[in-house]
Amino acid sequence: MLGRDYFEALEPWHEVLKKSGLPVFIYGMGDGCSKLLKEFNIHAIECCGIFASDDFARGNEFAGFKVKKLSDIESEYGDFCVAVAFGTDIPEVMQKIRNISKEHTLVFPDTPVTGGEVFTKDGFLERFTDAEIIADLLADDISADTFKNVLSFKITGRIDYLNRIFTSSDEAFTSILRLSDDEIYADLGAYTGDTVKEFLRHTGGCRRIYALEPNRKNFRKCVKNLIGIDNISFYNSPAWKKDLPLYFEKGEGRQAHISAKGISVYARSLDSVLAGGECTYIKYDVEGAEAEAIEGSVGTIKKYSPKICTALYHRAYDILDIPLLIHQIDPDYKLYIRQYPYYPAWETNLFAIK
Repeated sequence: MLGRDYFEALEPWHEVLKKSGLPVFIYGMGDGCSKLLKEFNIHAIECCGIFASDDFARGNEFAGFKVKKLSDIESEYGDFCVAVAFGTDIPEVMQKIRNISKEHTLVFPDTPVTGGEVFTKDGFLERFTDAEIIADLLADDISADTFKNVLSFKITGRIDYLNRIFTSSDEAFTSILRLSDDEIYADLGAYTGDTVKEFLRHTGGCRRIYALEPNRKNFRKCVKNLIGIDNISFYNSPAWKKDLPLYFEKGEGRQAHISAKGISVYARSLDSVLAGGECTYIKYDVEGAEAEAIEGSVGTIKKYSPKICTALYHRAYDILDIPLLIHQIDPDYKLYIRQYPYYPAWETNLFAIK
């Protein structure tokens, strides 16, 4: 059971930085840093500089700051606060972040992967009833702990909340999904084929696979990496709530997403792709279009009750919106939440099982 008093007592990350009275530096460059500078401006936080890993700090500039090394800042300032502006699941980098947090106040401000809305403490408390509903629906203690700690992290930016709840994808496959070699798998957001390979590693085979990937470069890699699989169908399309032309912004890596402008693509709903056919397992990782992709699967979900894995982290309030959506479609699903090792909470996943 969630306690409202507990969340009301949490100090938001921006208050932590402001109350410290210490200089604040951003760790990381790129889009994440740009988003963070906007948040600094909103909360009247002065950025005293930017630093990067030694491989990236070579006297270059970003956002008007000369990018420094951590050792340079430590020599010059001694004590200071750090706000991290990038995401990583690389163990060595995660350990470096943990090491920095032992020496300095360190926060990961919650900036969404997609969309302009930002998760805030006040915004969350306005929707606290939704959080209580979800908490009551969760099927095990790990899910309850994960839900509470991810929400705590999103408010405070403190990595300790994540460190205590990390689990592996293997745990989800073996203890929650328990898939067999008789599955019909729809991989929505197949990227370069990595999640199909992970699926096959756990099942040893399947009846059929449907792989949807909208980014053309990633799609070509996906086909190349999976070409030896006979029972797979490839679609160079974003998953959506219905079939129609959309614009797609390429982005970098997995960060490509539906946009108001960009490359014209033809989106597909899973219901349309399957044309009434069976599906036993669906994975949604579609960079902020999870809700729309799920809406495009309603017929399949209601008819076949497939096992579901969906990302909960691309948009600010996905962690509330998506569990409620799936529960609305079919209230008999048991809901589980897991957080894979990643800073910030960018690998939070919901599993729905009947």
